[in-house]
Amino acid sequence: MLSAFLSAFRTPDLRKKLLFTVGIIAIYRLGATVPSPGVSYGNVQKCLETLEGSTGVLNLLDLFSGGALLQLSIFALGIMPYITASIILQLLTVVIPRLEQLRKEGQAGQAKITQYTRYLTLGLGVLQASAFVALARSGQLFNNQCNEEIIPTGTGIPDWLTLSILVMTMTAGTGMVMWLGELITDRGVGNGMSVLIFTSIAARLPSEGWRIKESQGWWKFLLVIALVLVVITAVTFIEQAQRRIPVQYAKRMIGRRMYGGTSTYIPLKVNQAGVIPVIFGSSLLYLPQLALQFFDQNDPGKTQAWIQNNLVDPTSPIYIAVYFLLIIFFTYFYVSITFNPTEVADNMKKYGGFVPGIRPGKPTADYLDFILSRITLPGALYLAIISILPNFFFIWLDRQQYLNFPFGGTAVLIMVGVALETSKQIESQLMQRNYEGFLR
Repeated sequence: MLSAFLSAFRTPDLRKKLLFTVGIIAIYRLGATVPSPGVSYGNVQKCLETLEGSTGVLNLLDLFSGGALLQLSIFALGIMPYITASIILQLLTVVIPRLEQLRKEGQAGQAKITQYTRYLTLGLGVLQASAFVALARSGQLFNNQCNEEIIPTGTGIPDWLTLSILVMTMTAGTGMVMWLGELITDRGVGNGMSVLIFTSIAARLPSEGWRIKESQGWWKFLLVIALVLVVITAVTFIEQAQRRIPVQYAKRMIGRRMYGGTSTYIPLKVNQAGVIPVIFGSSLLYLPQLALQFFDQNDPGKTQAWIQNNLVDPTSPIYIAVYFLLIIFFTYFYVSITFNPTEVADNMKKYGGFVPGIRPGKPTADYLDFILSRITLPGALYLAIISILPNFFFIWLDRQQYLNFPFGGTAVLIMVGVALETSKQIESQLMQRNYEGFLR
């Protein structure tokens, strides 16, 4: 990977793309530290120093924003509204025939879906910004552990105007982050949205690692680093694992030219679903914590205590088991809606392709479905095991403040996946420029 980056810097046009990507990342990180208008930066820092314990799904959102969410910066929402919008439209494609038709229309249809994604991103940005501002006003953004006033009142400016400007600023920040990601995709290196998420997570590593060293000592810190390297190695190995199904295309005469007669394969990855099941599972587990807000906080009952001890505490065996099963369920669910064996078999039959030893049409679809169900199980187990590793880190470190440290689970899956994707893109562009053919 490092050799690919060094070779890319020696190539003028690739060097320009890499420097452009670095410049966009610098702008993104700058926006993640600039506070929004109407927010007391000093009070926010005091609240961050006193914050202990979990803040629910806000842990995941704050991780994806590189710590900008809890600081209520102009890029506080980060890239999450865009990710949510993309997932929603991807799911709606299976339900709404119009979206399914657009997806099959190629580049023009995909451009239309991208436009819908942008509109939905801004709409979700308004909703999420309003929700986070309301949480900040009520103190729940910091789990009711901070008595400082995050959004000061009595400044001479009407409260409704301050809140409106704050929501508009954070929504505009979401639109700018989306634009920066698209700039990286078009003129830089790698997928822009993925690169920005990678940057946000990587920005948290030094500070969180130092916190472990300060409180636990050098030997636990070094042991955590060693375990993380082992996890990264395992994730790298499995992320590149795939089952290649051979496909043979028959020769066809079209006019005076002959087409087909080639051999290729369908690559089915072991982790066909990516990181989406982890996001779904963690989001669904936030619902019990949300339900606790409707109970009387001063007089907790048995139901509230049971939910708190078993479905909110990430070190609880029941929490870990439910999280494990949710990830396995969503892995099968997401793979079933993103990969359609019948559609793949029909496309192969249309162009004269067939799997050797399998008849085209329905037998091919059944064969693909059988193979997919076989490799989805190890992929689901892999995702679930990697995702619950941080929970065991929490038990081992015995410190509630590490409930958002980015050394496992979703963070490692995203970082390794983005790094592999970006390095492959750089290597492919280097190969196009340095290809010498079979004869020298």
